[in-house]
Amino acid sequence: MNKIQQWDQRVCRLCLLHPYNRPLARASRLVSHSGDGPLYLLVAALLWQQGSRGQDTVEAALLAFALELPLYLLLKNSLRRARPSGLPVFITPSDRYSLPSGHTAAAFLMATVLAASYPEWTSVLFAWASLVAASRLLLGVHYGSDLIAGALLGMGCAKLALGWGQG
Repeated sequence: MNKIQQWDQRVCRLCLLHPYNRPLARASRLVSHSGDGPLYLLVAALLWQQGSRGQDTVEAALLAFALELPLYLLLKNSLRRARPSGLPVFITPSDRYSLPSGHTAAAFLMATVLAASYPEWTSVLFAWASLVAASRLLLGVHYGSDLIAGALLGMGCAKLALGWGQG
């Protein structure tokens, strides 16, 4: 087992094998749901009504997701990393593989795009994205390195999309 796998196993055991894992999983489920697609659609609809700044933000987010989704699927289906096993799991994941975390990628993508247009919300946006990422670990469906990879994927695609219009 390599160093990353050892670290992932230790972090998962620490986060999932304690007496408060069930109450923590209930809260994590709510946070994780905030990283599902419907919230992004609602935010996009609200932003679109705000004029050109909001519309530019929505367009950047759409471009970022157009970059992120195929890369996410390619990575997930090429790497085929098994999800954590032998530990408590509190939800049924939507697919078989864990690397990268799609919820984390989407949350960090949105936080990056929104923070570029609304910098006064940067700390709140990245705190929320970090909580979405942590919730996936606390629900037993991802390793820590899955979250890091997802965050890098989401932020990278957002940065590409944001830079696209500046060229």
